[in-house]
Amino acid sequence: MNSKRQVNINGLTIGGDAPVRVESMLKISLDKREECTQQCERLIKSGCEMARAALPDAKFAADLKALVESTRLVIMADIHFDPALAILAIEAGCKAIRINPGNMPLNRLNDVISCAKSNGVVIRIGANGGSVSGLQLAEADGDRAKALFIAVREQAELLLGQGFEDLILSAKSSSVPECVRANEMISSAYPDFPMHIGLTEAGPGDGGVVKGTACISALLMRGIGDTLRVSLTDEPEREVRVGYEILKALELRMRGVNLISCPTCGRRRADVMRLVKVVEPLLDGLPDGVSVAVMGCEVNGPKEARHAQYGIAGTPGGAVLFKEGERFGEYAFNELESVLPEFLK
Repeated sequence: MNSKRQVNINGLTIGGDAPVRVESMLKISLDKREECTQQCERLIKSGCEMARAALPDAKFAADLKALVESTRLVIMADIHFDPALAILAIEAGCKAIRINPGNMPLNRLNDVISCAKSNGVVIRIGANGGSVSGLQLAEADGDRAKALFIAVREQAELLLGQGFEDLILSAKSSSVPECVRANEMISSAYPDFPMHIGLTEAGPGDGGVVKGTACISALLMRGIGDTLRVSLTDEPEREVRVGYEILKALELRMRGVNLISCPTCGRRRADVMRLVKVVEPLLDGLPDGVSVAVMGCEVNGPKEARHAQYGIAGTPGGAVLFKEGERFGEYAFNELESVLPEFLK
């Protein structure tokens, strides 16, 4: 997106001309080794490109090493407070760590930086709304977005002052306006460095999806963001699916099929909701970026359907099917379920 610098984590490029990456976080304790590996496999299938794994205690270091060795998914160790854990994560084979340098003594932070340099490790730094200090808030005159920026600036300067530049910057809040403003300030002050974006603690269900989407979309439309996470109270695979849907909607990355369907109204000639349920399971084998339009009537249905690679437009007697803009055929409602599998090949 907007950053000039690019970092490389086990072959995964972030920033510069790389696509916006979609990541998540393991939601299982590292000592449950088989479950963690299985969750990584599910994440890979969903399109996840990197996952953070919390390392809260040294007793889990061997488990982290086992995970890194057992999965193709890029793992970023998530560390808080203890510099020794960051070094253990690097020794376990992690090529990326997430730390808050402001929570670490400077002499111990230097040990982490030295270890990261020696092992080619990328460091993600950042703050969230819950970690802003009273001093930072006072310096910002009570402006929480500015306080977040100040916190990240302090962290960045600590590492840059030691000559460490393989950085990813991040600032998160549970408030959409606050999060957007903080990231705008960071992007303006540090335009060279890749940024991770997302709304922290977005919550469950539709509300979490909407809040996360509002924040991430606002930033991406400003050219801010090189990697993202939709932080939902849900399975991590759903975070990844929503992340790709955001990128697809903004036409930044196309993973899966672009399904266009009308909201329906009193003019509808076809049961669009039923048709969509029939169509959706048939889409998995289609190439990324293919458009499938399911429209309920003849008002704008034919034009939308002709524009898509595959189109279904309701008519008084059934539906007209279009493939690559050409009429495929017209079928009665009771014929569609048997015709669609062949049509969508």
